[in-house]
Amino acid sequence: MSFRFRRSARLGPLRFNFAGSGLSSISVGGRGASFNIPVARSGGARTTVGLPGTGLSWSVEHGPAAGLPNSRRLRPGQLDAFQQECLGLLQEQLFAAGTQGHRLWEYNLITRLLADPAIGIRTQGLLAVIETPEALQAYLLRARSQDDVKRRSHRCVEAVQAAARLANARGWLSDQAGG
Repeated sequence: MSFRFRRSARLGPLRFNFAGSGLSSISVGGRGASFNIPVARSGGARTTVGLPGTGLSWSVEHGPAAGLPNSRRLRPGQLDAFQQECLGLLQEQLFAAGTQGHRLWEYNLITRLLADPAIGIRTQGLLAVIETPEALQAYLLRARSQDDVKRRSHRCVEAVQAAARLANARGWLSDQAGG
């Protein structure tokens, strides 16, 4: 008989989940419904509801890119469809007419920000992924796995937030809104 290492420990209503590198997440709940908060893993908090004993469950990830598809495993050939679905959601939620993202593209504000020597190289790299609709599409379609698509989608959301914050600080979005 071999020994086994338990990868989680319960303390009251909380379950501490461990990975090889240490604490990975904290969960609340049990069979049928749980809420999981990441500590040392990528992604946002996740709510899962299931029917115990059936293997059926439904999971939703919360966070900056809420609403992105959240299936855990893709069959071969499904990555392209997943990339297109995420691209469509990003364009719909971040760059639809009237949104800050749309105004960033419409007035070439991201290109102006990229030309500003006051922003750092890391910020330039972040903004470059959303400089144009074509850049966004190319960036997302270069993903090699479902997790990579999710990471890249989250990075696009962060890029729009950073670009809007920088453009607002310079007064560029308020200038464009008035006229």
